[in-house]
Amino acid sequence: MPDRGGSGFRPRVGPPSRRIRALVLTVGLLLLVFLAFVLFAGFWTDWLWFRSVHYASVFTTRLWTQLGLFAAFGLVMAVVTGANIWLAYRLRPPLSAMSVEQQSLDRYRSGLAPYRRSALLGVSLVIGLIAGAAASGKWRLWLLWTNATPFGTKDGQFHLDVAFYAFDLPWYEFLLGFAFSAVVVSLAAALAVHYLYGGLRLQGPGRRVGVGAQGHLAVLLGVFVLLKAAAYWLDRYGLAVKTGAYKGVAGWTGLRYADANAVLPAKTILFFVALICAVLFFLTPVRRTWAPALIGFGLMALSAVLIGGLYPAIVQQFQVKPNEQAKETPYLKQNIDATRQAYGIADSQTQQYTPAGSTNAGAVAPDAQTIADIRLLDPNVVSPTFQQIEQQRSYYGFPSTLDVDRYPSAGGTQDTVIGLRELDLNGVQQRNWINDHFKYTHGYGVVAAKGNQVNDKGQPVFTESGLPTTGSLGDYQQRIYYGEKTDTYAIVGGSNREIDYTADSGDQTYQYQGGSGVSLNDPITRAAYAVKYHEPQILYSGAITKGARLLDNRTPQQRVEKVAPWLAIDGDPYPVVQNGHLTWVLDGYTTSDGYPFSTRTTLGDATKDSLSDQRGGVLTPANQVNYIRNSVKATVDAYTGQVTLYQWDDTDPVLKTWMKAFPGTVQPRGAIPAALLPHLRYPQDLFKVQRDLLGMYHMTDPNSFFNGTDIWQVPVDPTNDTGQAQPPYYLTLRMPDQSAATFSLTSTFVPSGRDNLAAFMSVDSDPGPDYGKIRILRVPSDSKTLGPKLVQSQFNSNPDVANQLTLLKNGSDSDLEYGNLLTLPVGGGFLNVEPVYVKGRGANYPVLQKVLAVYGNDNVAFEDTLQAALAKVLGGAGGATGTASSGGSASGGSASGGGASQSPGGDAALRKALADAQQAFTNGQTALRNGDWAAYGTAQQALQNALNAAAAAEQRP
Repeated sequence: MPDRGGSGFRPRVGPPSRRIRALVLTVGLLLLVFLAFVLFAGFWTDWLWFRSVHYASVFTTRLWTQLGLFAAFGLVMAVVTGANIWLAYRLRPPLSAMSVEQQSLDRYRSGLAPYRRSALLGVSLVIGLIAGAAASGKWRLWLLWTNATPFGTKDGQFHLDVAFYAFDLPWYEFLLGFAFSAVVVSLAAALAVHYLYGGLRLQGPGRRVGVGAQGHLAVLLGVFVLLKAAAYWLDRYGLAVKTGAYKGVAGWTGLRYADANAVLPAKTILFFVALICAVLFFLTPVRRTWAPALIGFGLMALSAVLIGGLYPAIVQQFQVKPNEQAKETPYLKQNIDATRQAYGIADSQTQQYTPAGSTNAGAVAPDAQTIADIRLLDPNVVSPTFQQIEQQRSYYGFPSTLDVDRYPSAGGTQDTVIGLRELDLNGVQQRNWINDHFKYTHGYGVVAAKGNQVNDKGQPVFTESGLPTTGSLGDYQQRIYYGEKTDTYAIVGGSNREIDYTADSGDQTYQYQGGSGVSLNDPITRAAYAVKYHEPQILYSGAITKGARLLDNRTPQQRVEKVAPWLAIDGDPYPVVQNGHLTWVLDGYTTSDGYPFSTRTTLGDATKDSLSDQRGGVLTPANQVNYIRNSVKATVDAYTGQVTLYQWDDTDPVLKTWMKAFPGTVQPRGAIPAALLPHLRYPQDLFKVQRDLLGMYHMTDPNSFFNGTDIWQVPVDPTNDTGQAQPPYYLTLRMPDQSAATFSLTSTFVPSGRDNLAAFMSVDSDPGPDYGKIRILRVPSDSKTLGPKLVQSQFNSNPDVANQLTLLKNGSDSDLEYGNLLTLPVGGGFLNVEPVYVKGRGANYPVLQKVLAVYGNDNVAFEDTLQAALAKVLGGAGGATGTASSGGSASGGSASGGGASQSPGGDAALRKALADAQQAFTNGQTALRNGDWAAYGTAQQALQNALNAAAAAEQRP
C-alpha cells in the first residue's frame, strides 16, 4: 500500500532566492520612484504655470505657508504625543501584579521590547504627519490672521472691531481645536501604554490605577478641562456669529434676547466652573484621590445642562415669549443694520411708486431713451441664431448664453449683444491627438448685434460679423486662445502651423506669437505633462519641436481662480474689445462668514435662477457667507492669456488683508485702462445675492420685520418651465428720480405667496458717481399691478393674442420661444415687453416674429414690430402731442436760440453742431407724432450729442 502520509516527493520550501529578492526590491523601488514622480509632476507643472503668468509669488507664498504650518503643527503634535507615550512608559510600575491579565500582556511587552524606540518614533511620526497635513489646509486662516486689517466698525454686543470675528476668532478656534486633538490623542496613547505596562488594570488585587498613571492621566484630563474653559470663553464671542433659523430667515446670525441675557452669562459662569474643575484635576497627583476631581467634573457637566441649557430655555419660555416683540426688537435692529451693511445694501434708496394705468406724451417723453433701448434681442435665446448665421465652420461655436455690453454708435452708446466665435472641438470631423491639440487651437473673432433691432426677417442686425470679422469694433487681435469653451490644452509654437481659419481659398495657417504657455524644450517638463494629462505622446512625439509651448488652464475662470485663490468668481465672464485687444472681464468677490449679526446666505441658492444651468453654474454652490464685496475686476487677454487683477473696492478690509498677504498681485484702481473702464458693469451674482436679501431686509423697522407683513420674493420666470427665479436683466433705462437713462441691472419682486408686483429694483451699472446705487420702486400693496406671472397670463389669455399664437405655430409645424419679459418704469407706470421667437420645424434657430407689450393692467398688444406694439399700448400718448411738443419746443428753442446768440462768425464746427441739433429736434417731433418711440429716443440722444458738440466748439479759442 502506498504511504498516505506523504512519504513521496515534497518541494523544498525556504526563503526566496537572491534573484527573486532583488527583483522584488527593484520593482518596489521603481514603483516608489514612479509615485514620487507623479507627485513631483503636479508640483512642477503648477510652478511652471504660475511662473509663465507672472504670479510665481502666489505659488511660493501659498507653498511656504502650507509647509510652515505642516512643519510647525506636525512637529508639535508629534512631540506632544511622543512625550506622553514616553512619559507613560517611564511611569510604569516596577513590578506587574500576578494575574491572568498581566500574564497575557507579558507576551506583548516582550514582543515589543526590541522595537520600543522605533515604535515610539513611528507612531509619533504618523500622527504628526496627519496633524501637519490637516493644519496645512488652514493657510487661508493663517494669512488672514497675520495680515488682518481693521474694518473700522464695532459690533453692538462686545464692542470689538469686526476684524476680530472675521480674522482672529476663526484662527483662535482652530488653535483650540488643534489643542483638543493633541490632548485627546495623547490621552488615548497614554491609556494604551499604561494598560500595556500595568499602570491600568482591569483585573487582579490592589489598586487598579497606579500612582504614576493616576498623576499622568489626571494632568491630561486637567489640560482637557482647561481647554474646555477656554472654549467656553471663546463661545461668548461666537454668539455674535452664531447661526440659526428665526422669523423665516434660515441663516439668522447673532445674539437674541435669551442669548444675551441667559446664554452669555451661562458661558461666563461655566468658564469659571471649568477653571475650578481643572485645578482639582491638577491636584489629584498630590492628593492621591480621584474623588474631588470627579465630583468637580460631574458638577461641571450638571452645570452645563442646567445653566447652559435649561436656564436659557426657561428665559425663552417665560420671559421672551410672553413679550417677544419688545424683547427681541434691539437684537432685530442689530441684525438688520449689520446685514444691510455687510451685503452693501445699507444705502439702497426706496421710493413709493404708484403705477399709472395709462399715460400721455408728456409723461412718456422723459423716458424716450428707455423706450429706444428696449432690447428685442434676448441674449439667452439668440445664441442658436448667431450659430446658424455666423458659425462659418463646424469647429466654431458660441456660448449658449451671449452677453450684453455697450459700444459706441452713430447716435451715442448702443446696447449690444455680443458673442465670441470660440473653438468647439466637437465639430472637428477628424478627431485625433494632433488635430485636437496642435491644429485646432483657437477660435476667431467677435460677433455683435444691436440689442434693440432686428431685420425684416427677424434676424439680428449685426454690427460685427464675418470671418475674419469686420464692422464697428475696429481692428483688434481676433484669435481666441483663451475662452469659455477652451477646456483642453493646446501645444503651439516650434514648427507647428495651426489652422487659423478656413476661407474659400483653403485653410489659412498661423503660428502663435502670444508668448504665453510653458516651454516644452526640457524633457523633464514634457514627462511631467505626460503624467499630468495621462498622455505619453507628449514625452516622445516628434510633433513637439524646439520652441513648442503648452497652453493649459485656458478658461478665464480657471486662470483667475488659480492666481487669486482667495476670490470667489462671478459665473458670467464677458468679452470686451478695447485698445486692439479682446479681453475677458470677470468680477471677483471677497467674502467672509464672520461678520457679527449679519445673516448668512448660501451663495449657490441665492444666485440660482432659470438661466444658471445654461450659463454654466452658480457662484460657489455650498459656500455660506455673511459679507460680500465686488472688490476686484479681473481681466484675461483672449490671445495671450495674461491675467490682471484690479482693485475695484478700495475700502474693503478683506481685500486689503489679502493684498498684504499677496503683495503686488492686485493693481490699483487707477491702473484700469481708460478704454476698458466704460465696459465695466455691476456684476449679476452680487446683484442676485443682494436682491435675495432685500426680499426680507428692505424692512428696516424691527417691528415690521418681526411681524413679517411685507416680505418680498423674486418671481418665478414665467417664460419657461424651470420653476426657478427670474434672472436679472441689463437694460438702459431711466428711474423716476434720474435725469437721463443709464445702463442698469434690473429685477422685480412680488409679495410672498402672491403674484402681483411688489417692487422694481435697479442698480446703476455704468462706472461713475452713481455706480452701484440701488434704487427700489415700491408699489402700493392695493395697486393690483401685474407681476411677471400675471403679465404672462395676460398675454396668454388675450383672445387676439391666443389666435395669433395659434397661427404662428402653424398647427404643429413651428415652435414658439418666449424671450425675456422686460419690466420698465415708463410714463409713470410699468411697461412690459416680451419678444416672441418662432423656430420652424426642422430649423436650427429662432427668429423674432412678434412683440408682446402691456401697459398697466389692460392695454395689451401683440404686433410685428416694437414700434407698432408701443403705438398700441401707448396710443393715448401718441395722440397727445401738444404737451410733448411744447416741452420739445422749449428744448429745441433753447438749443437754437442759445446757439444763435453766442455763435462766433465763421466757426464751422459750431454751425454744424447747431444744424445737427435742429435736425435732431425735427426728427424727434416727427417720431413723436408718429408714435415711433424708438426713433424718438434715437433723436433725443442725437440732440444731446449735438448740444455737447456745440458747447465744446464754443469753448475753442
